[in-house]
Amino acid sequence: MTQKPFLKNSASKLQTDMDLRPLLISLKVGFLATVITFFIGIAAAYFVVQMKKTKGIADAIFTLPMILPPTVTGFFLLLIFGKNSIIGEILNSIGISFVFSWTGAVIASIVVSFPLMYRATCGAFELIDMNIIYAARTLGLSEWKIFYKIMIPVSLPGIIAGTILAFARAMGEFGATIMLAGNIPGKTQTMAIAVYSAVQAGDRTLAFKWVGIICVISFTMIILLNTWLGNQSRFIGK
Repeated sequence: MTQKPFLKNSASKLQTDMDLRPLLISLKVGFLATVITFFIGIAAAYFVVQMKKTKGIADAIFTLPMILPPTVTGFFLLLIFGKNSIIGEILNSIGISFVFSWTGAVIASIVVSFPLMYRATCGAFELIDMNIIYAARTLGLSEWKIFYKIMIPVSLPGIIAGTILAFARAMGEFGATIMLAGNIPGKTQTMAIAVYSAVQAGDRTLAFKWVGIICVISFTMIILLNTWLGNQSRFIGK
């Protein structure tokens, strides 16, 4: 008889932990995807800005995941990393699999959030006054020093904006994630997928709960972005 309250409390605690797993998975996937997207987005934007003849083609390829439906993007990822593909076979031979795993959710989030980081950074780079770049080259600065001492600081507002947008997009990714990583509770079930599962199960209360959390996080991201950009504008105005 004395064990019943303990078992009841333990079950309640376990249920609470399980309820929080989609949030924890979303944060883990979103953070890791954003870190990776941050670097490859800046690198891609830099190289595209330097291009001349093939700039339009490269820009179209990098922006394509933002235009395609997420399920189509997920389908292509499944073809690329699936067990029947060449890449999938190579990865499986060394014990790596992106299908039905949380790393697959990271890959899907990287692909769909990358265009936001890339476009924001590319736009910021294109607004840099080329006279500054020419002057730096005249003074003997290498291209690498021009990149991280001039281009990055000048473009920082655009880069930060792209990072926040990429994080928000990675946190809310659904279509590509469910296609590649699946819907495995406690493993690949993010908040967006948890909403879908709750609706499918007819649990509107749980669906409203996750929708509310997602809305709060998204709203907070927008407020932080607007606040930071506003502070930067006032600083530049001074």
